[in-house]
Amino acid sequence: MTVQGESADHQWVDDHAGPVVRPYAVTRGRARPVTGTFDLISLVTATQAEVTPEIGLGPEHVAIVGLCQRIQSVAEIAAHLDLPVGTIRVLLGDLAARSLVRVREPQTTAGLPDNSIFEAVINGLRAL
Repeated sequence: MTVQGESADHQWVDDHAGPVVRPYAVTRGRARPVTGTFDLISLVTATQAEVTPEIGLGPEHVAIVGLCQRIQSVAEIAAHLDLPVGTIRVLLGDLAARSLVRVREPQTTAGLPDNSIFEAVINGLRAL
């Protein structure tokens, strides 16, 4: 369905951005990644220098691998590619399942020392 006076081709072109592709088209309708949860500050790095076109990988997948030659956070990838974070998570799940990227999740507070160690350090410094 087109607006009166608009051609079908014009409907899918944004004057500033060019052709419009909906996020669900990029992920083929998927809303959740096949693997992983991918926090906004999770760090992503590519495991290969280049990705050959494979079945199931789109240009966005290839762009992520290219970006992640240097460590990037999930939020940075979304910003660079101008895609929603949810879409990036789905694409990262595809890449992680194929071992094309490695994802380091942020450390939880459970893995950090308890406050008594920090208090002992502060008290030791005050004693100096």
